Amino acid sequence: MNDVSPPVITLADWSAQHRARVERVLEQALPRGELASGRLCEAMRYSALGGGKRLRALLAYASAEALGAEPELADPAAAAVELIHAYSLIHDDLPCMDDDALRRGKPTNHVAFGEATAMLAGDAMQPLAFAVLLAAPAAPRALVAATAALAKASGASGMAGGQAIDLANVGHAMTRSALEEMHAMKTGAMFEAAVTLPALLAGADDATLDALTRYARAVGLAFQVLDDVLDATADTSALGKTAGKDAAADKPTFVTLMGVVGARDHAERLTATAVAALPGHLRGARLAALAQSMAGRQA
Repeated sequence: MNDVSPPVITLADWSAQHRARVERVLEQALPRGELASGRLCEAMRYSALGGGKRLRALLAYASAEALGAEPELADPAAAAVELIHAYSLIHDDLPCMDDDALRRGKPTNHVAFGEATAMLAGDAMQPLAFAVLLAAPAAPRALVAATAALAKASGASGMAGGQAIDLANVGHAMTRSALEEMHAMKTGAMFEAAVTLPALLAGADDATLDALTRYARAVGLAFQVLDDVLDATADTSALGKTAGKDAAADKPTFVTLMGVVGARDHAERLTATAVAALPGHLRGARLAALAQSMAGRQA
């Protein structure tokens, strides 16, 4: 039976504490304007600090907690996945990609700083993520494993590859299996990294890694399914980004494939699958609570 008893503090309080924690880690890691490339540093900080739900960071901290590890072990992993995520959003918003002017309730990076600086800001965040991760207080073998996992999650077989498939299928119908495979790469791979990086740094055994991977894959897909629902049903002010972009761009989504009700039901099933994947020997209450909270989000 999974250990999903209620956490000692509320999820809202715990999440607020750990959002503040990763914000401090990012604040220290990001370069400042005193460098010669001051405007580039400003652009990096603009997109990486002071915004977002920090869901990937929260998953990293919850994973460490489930393993009985101190949050200090998860700090580099949490910051690294947030940096990769922030860089991907900068690039996704560029005119050559999704061409969006609003992100996290403020102008997108290229609107604020110009396309060239925005591109470079994203470029600079990616290697910074690996530098931050490599500073984790872990054994060399664990650092190598974690670095390789982050590279795979963010590259052609992960996030970047999923984005390429997404762009290639604009205006085309996709089967459910093809859509799920695409989002397992585009969105799910970084959720998987967030959950498994702390486990790799902690030297978790293969069975534990397998369970956390199954949890993360289900959570990542559930998040994307609900994201499609919210894009179709929520407004721009609630989302903090332009609503209805997927429909306007004629992108295949879970809503176009299953309808709003069907997509919501699918997200609920995936969330249940995620919680069920957590083995009893883990302190998995926080991971379970995060999965359930994401399934109920309204923005």
